[in-house]
Amino acid sequence: MKVAILSDVHGNLPALQAVAEDILAWKPDVTIVNGDLVNRGPSSAECWAFVTAQPGWRITSGNHEAYVLQWTDPDWVRPAGETGELYQPSWWTYERLNGTTPLLATLPPVVSLLDPAGGELRASHASMRGDRDGIYLETEEEELAAQIAPAPHLFCTSHTHRPFVRSLNGTLIVNSGSAGWTFDRDPRASYARLTWRKTGWQAEIVRLEYDREQAARDFVESGYYDGGGPLVRIMYAEWEKAMPLMHWWAADYEPLVREGLLTVAGATEAFLAEHGLKEVRPPI
Repeated sequence: MKVAILSDVHGNLPALQAVAEDILAWKPDVTIVNGDLVNRGPSSAECWAFVTAQPGWRITSGNHEAYVLQWTDPDWVRPAGETGELYQPSWWTYERLNGTTPLLATLPPVVSLLDPAGGELRASHASMRGDRDGIYLETEEEELAAQIAPAPHLFCTSHTHRPFVRSLNGTLIVNSGSAGWTFDRDPRASYARLTWRKTGWQAEIVRLEYDREQAARDFVESGYYDGGGPLVRIMYAEWEKAMPLMHWWAADYEPLVREGLLTVAGATEAFLAEHGLKEVRPPI
């Protein structure tokens, strides 16, 4: 039995195409896209169309699907003014998906398969506690046990954009990393190959080069870089540098925006200057 796991594409079509080509050549029995297929990047609609055209591919929901779906919630009070600009990237994505959001709402939070020994392979975007509850290589064992409970033979996680393989009390835990938006300073796309052997599951993390020049151009050619709001500048920088930036901005600058002390554009400029990233831009 062979299972491919990819995740966190984030609207990066060239990376998705490279990963898919490698997966199709490997010929797994099952392919799972473990959340965050859309949003953050420029080509969400194209990535959605590509994945849903693959026969038998299964998709879980992630936190970025939830960010897009909140625009369909009639009870959600739409943010306005400067606060509204905090949500502009997901609004841009929502508009470009052009009516496919009802399908996003049908995605399950978990995909579960039986392995040849009758045990469970379970895929969830983050943990069993929620789609933003990340699992890391360094997560303490007691915490990890709670995050995967009830423990299966194999637990597949994503969300952190950092690939790893570890075990806990007979459970193999695999983070497939990110197929489109890595955070470990290695810009290559990442996915996981899972193979059932007589002794149980074995996991391999695969890293792949892809057309990053086209991926950079997509930010501009799609209209996302100019139309997605000031925060897209930070998102582009974190994609370019293969390192997390948005959570730092959210911790240090978002409160100032919500208190009316800075505009989103001003807070973005200040953050990029603080981290020496003002010149990181896509080719025009």
